[in-house]
Amino acid sequence: MSQNIKFDVVIVGGGIAGSALACALDNKNLSVLLIEAHSLAPQPDISYSVTSFDPRVSALTAASESFLNELSVWNTIMAQRAGKFNAMHVFDGEGTGHIEFTADDIHEERLGHIVENSHVVYALQQRLSFSANVKLLENTQISHISKNESGYRIECESSVNDKSQSSSMIEATLLVGADGANSFVRHECGFTTREWSYEHHAVVCTVETAGSNQQTAWQSFTQFGPLAFLPLASEADKNNFSSIVWSLEPEEADRVLSLDDAQMMLELTRAIEQKCGKVIDISKRFSFPLRQRHAVCYAKPSVVLVGDAAHTIHPLAGQGINLGLKDVKALSEEIIKAVDTHLAINDEAVLKRYERRRKGDNLAMMAVMEGFKRIYGRKDLLSKFVRNRGMDSVNRAIPLKKRIIKQAMGL
Repeated sequence: MSQNIKFDVVIVGGGIAGSALACALDNKNLSVLLIEAHSLAPQPDISYSVTSFDPRVSALTAASESFLNELSVWNTIMAQRAGKFNAMHVFDGEGTGHIEFTADDIHEERLGHIVENSHVVYALQQRLSFSANVKLLENTQISHISKNESGYRIECESSVNDKSQSSSMIEATLLVGADGANSFVRHECGFTTREWSYEHHAVVCTVETAGSNQQTAWQSFTQFGPLAFLPLASEADKNNFSSIVWSLEPEEADRVLSLDDAQMMLELTRAIEQKCGKVIDISKRFSFPLRQRHAVCYAKPSVVLVGDAAHTIHPLAGQGINLGLKDVKALSEEIIKAVDTHLAINDEAVLKRYERRRKGDNLAMMAVMEGFKRIYGRKDLLSKFVRNRGMDSVNRAIPLKKRIIKQAMGL
């Protein structure tokens, strides 16, 4: 079965960024198609055990929460579960330096929420299921993308069931690549990237601790690499579940992955200095290599990149999806402005305005993350002394801390 359809906007990638963009363009006098390679997100498991949590989580800032509320999905996310955090405590596991940021410092109720990615995607896709002008195409693989006079032509195959497939030839006035770090759209449309390896792998999992995480995001700079304990939602306010992200050199990551559960729990308990008590249960561990990647440009005539398709950074500060949602907000605003002023949505000037709005902010955050990597990657005594003194100095500089917190929260 084959079909040929034309849409104003075709978004490739049904993750957080792609689904959020589709929601932002709902009811805006545009025909929108969202193409997802996998099945749409199922209703999430909201039971409480280390195996029920999605290992992929995001630290959503106040700005991201506000945008998701504008898209009418934040209440759905909160009705599922989200782990509020009121403080962030960063300390040097090889010294005495530390910095503590709290919501009280800036007279806010919280710094943000740790939310499982699958819960965010489910809420967004549920919102889209009621849309009249956004079509969702799941289990669909793109085989070829080509430029034509009016925009782009996308050839794809959709799996209807185990025995049949449906081929489609889709015409897009504007093509959006929201298909992640290894973006097919970015590759097929000839976008150049600058990228390099952090020479670290991220080991992620979920743990249960004997004590409370105190609704605090804990970050330790260990001798092997930065370790984060991110507070997840829990029943009855026990605050005893955390998502773990440990950035390690490849050999150390392999060693950690080879440990049995009891050994790994002991290692994590020591590395975080029992800030949440002993680790008493742990999920399966996953690992992936860390790369920094940035597209030289985000936009060309009729095609644009958002989120991880445009830039990926170290997960150290949990800012990746927040930058992606900022991309989505800026791009949707430029598209809607073009519609309202009767400009072509695929006009290069329209898309370059989006690029100008976002590129500087993304590059600045990438530079900060690279600076952290360099500072904490050095093992000589002088570097350790300087960074410990620096952390203590920042912790005492209250006005500076307030500016850092507000910047991180997008306020």
